[in-house]
Amino acid sequence: LVGLALFSNSKHFLGLIPKKHLLKRLNPHPSIHDGSRTTGAAGPAAPRHSKDGEDKMAATSLRRVKRGWVWNQFFVLEEYTGLEPLYIGKLHSDMDKGDGSIRYILTGEGAGSTFTIDDSTGDIHAIQRLDREFKSQYVLRAQARSRLTERPLEPESEFIVKIQDINDNEPRFVDGPYTASVPEMSRIGTSVIQVTATDADDPTYGNSARVVYSILEGQPYFSVDAKTGVVRVSLADMDRETRENYTVVIQAKDMGGQLGGLAGTTTVNITLSDINDNPPMFDQRLYQMSVPESAPLGTVVGRIWARDRDVGVNAHMTYSIVDGDGRDTFDVSTDPTSVFGVITVKRPLDFESKRSYTLKVEGANTEMGPGHRGLFTDVTIVHVSIEDADEPPVFQLDSYLLEIREDADVGTVIRTVQARDPDAANNTVRYSIDKGSDLEKYFYIELTTGALMTVRSLDREEIGWHNITVLAMEMNNPSQISSVSVAIRVLDVNDNAPNLSHYLETYVCENAKAGQLIQAVTALDPDDPQGGHRFHYSLSAEAQNNPNFTLRDNQDNSAWILTRRSGWALRDQTVFFLPISVWDGEEPVKSSTTTLTIRVCSCDHQGAVLSCNVEAYTLPANLSRGALIAILACIFVLLVLILLMLSLRTHRKKPYLTDQEENVHENIVRYDDEGGGEEDTEAFDIAAMWNPREVHPHTKLRQDMLPEIQSLSRYVPQTCVIGPASSADGNVQGYVLAKLIEADLDPCAPPYDSLQTYAYEGEGSVAESLSSLQSGASNADHEYDYLNDWGPRFKKLAEMYGVLEQNSSPIW
Repeated sequence: LVGLALFSNSKHFLGLIPKKHLLKRLNPHPSIHDGSRTTGAAGPAAPRHSKDGEDKMAATSLRRVKRGWVWNQFFVLEEYTGLEPLYIGKLHSDMDKGDGSIRYILTGEGAGSTFTIDDSTGDIHAIQRLDREFKSQYVLRAQARSRLTERPLEPESEFIVKIQDINDNEPRFVDGPYTASVPEMSRIGTSVIQVTATDADDPTYGNSARVVYSILEGQPYFSVDAKTGVVRVSLADMDRETRENYTVVIQAKDMGGQLGGLAGTTTVNITLSDINDNPPMFDQRLYQMSVPESAPLGTVVGRIWARDRDVGVNAHMTYSIVDGDGRDTFDVSTDPTSVFGVITVKRPLDFESKRSYTLKVEGANTEMGPGHRGLFTDVTIVHVSIEDADEPPVFQLDSYLLEIREDADVGTVIRTVQARDPDAANNTVRYSIDKGSDLEKYFYIELTTGALMTVRSLDREEIGWHNITVLAMEMNNPSQISSVSVAIRVLDVNDNAPNLSHYLETYVCENAKAGQLIQAVTALDPDDPQGGHRFHYSLSAEAQNNPNFTLRDNQDNSAWILTRRSGWALRDQTVFFLPISVWDGEEPVKSSTTTLTIRVCSCDHQGAVLSCNVEAYTLPANLSRGALIAILACIFVLLVLILLMLSLRTHRKKPYLTDQEENVHENIVRYDDEGGGEEDTEAFDIAAMWNPREVHPHTKLRQDMLPEIQSLSRYVPQTCVIGPASSADGNVQGYVLAKLIEADLDPCAPPYDSLQTYAYEGEGSVAESLSSLQSGASNADHEYDYLNDWGPRFKKLAEMYGVLEQNSSPIW
């Protein structure tokens, strides 16, 4: 058998392994070499495989054979730096006679690029620098072939080239630099962080990868464990407030730290984290603050600060008032940053009652300190001075609810609304009513006393509530104004008579029987009695005994109209008028009479109205309903044409007025200089001039003209008159002042008051003024029925223009 051997110059010799041993250890499928032997520094060569040899070996496995040598691996040092290629070994076959007939072939990992072979001699060289950290071993295959036939002379065998490590890599901190923190005041030996260095050298070969840690910078504060790389505190009671940040340099050295080993370093930045080990301390032992007395609730008076050398939540503070005469007047809270204390106003301030306050404020940490049973606290004193401010007047009440009867006389004092100046000066206060709250000017308030009174008659049915605003102003400082709401409720008085509601016209069927209900009536009363309405019904006195209808009071505020007979007929009478009286149950009793119109109609057997016109019975038989409608339509058209012609004629007769003529009418001035009429017997009567309505209580105003400005003497109360009532000068002076108030309250008065007419005339005569200067302002026809009330002197005029009452009795 022919054998293949590899010779190597490696000094790391594994030794020659006998073939019988190799069969058991290295080669699961060995070949038997007979009469030949291969030697090599790297180990025994792989035998040639032969089927005949395998069969023969299987047959003679227990027979001793001649010793041979095989190989399978060898070692080569990395990082060869020589100029020549590194000699690895030599391939040789027993069949090689040295004549060059055998060609050696090398295949596998790195063949041709990293390793080359001399195909004639079998010498193997490394042509590139080998790095174990890049690749630790190469698997190669070798074969011997005949140059002439290219037939393999040896089976292909596999061998391994292992790269042997040298210490060519220093330790590296892959995760560095490091950042860590440790609480301040930590004990010695407290673990901070663990650092780890890696060495790319082979940890299984020598000490190239055995790393030892040491500290180069950071002593005596910190230390490092040589084997594990754990950084620990080595100095007790390190204070963050003294020094917060530390830089520690750690070295890792291979070869077990021996001389000649490679080293690498990293940096560890260590921060001392804060703990609550410092108590707060106010920056001032006494704070001086001031606030005006007019400051509203919640106003910030000032801020206080308890300094804390700690940071974060360990410096958060809460503040509280623990003592002092202002603990009920002021409040303290912590601002959103949980650092400052904010003093605010809790209750209204009054300079006149108390001018300064003292507060004892405590500041406390929110977090507990280590090893302490309680919180760190500190206290300070806050002195608050109240500043005087000019305040507006203050009313006695926040609001007023008043009541007055609707029949109260003009000038009735409802109540005195008073306000005072809260300042020490106690300035005089003047009162007025906000014009916007009393547009109709129902009320007046006395300027100096605040007496609220009526200046117009009140009517609950028109306005049940009056909400006015009373203003109070300081005399010396008009800008200081305050207001108060006054609600005035008008109390009801039975001053309205009840009237029938709806149903002022009804009908009765021709076939109605006696005692039949034809209408139920009810009444309405704008008054509002406390006990509710109680109405009573009856026929008026003149209709009590009429034979056609009767009224029954149901005693529930309603009444029924019933027939007294039967046999109704349109031909006899079509309309009946029934006066009904209704009165209420309040004092004074009020009553009214309303006439109910009752028509006679023809109805069907169910009571439905068919017709209420008597013409339906008198029309000729040959006249149809359509013809009747046509005739009525023609009559209506004719009436419209006649009215249109009359209207056009009226417009033609109206004279054309030029601008000058119109200006003449506009220049006419009404001066009210009529005398008192026939009853005016005195040239000057101050009593009549002051209150003519009391002298002539039955005076009746003209219905076609309203006075431009009614004299204030008609409704100004006596309380407005200054001076004794018995004095003529006092009366004149009061009258003049009343006229001044009238001019002030009149929205239509000119904007100046240097000239006023203090004369009052025209009320002395019952006829009042008969001037026609303004009678053209109304296009409606005048009614002169009131001339009948003027007495015998105007009887002739009443007969000419008035309507005389006719003694004609109604038809029931």
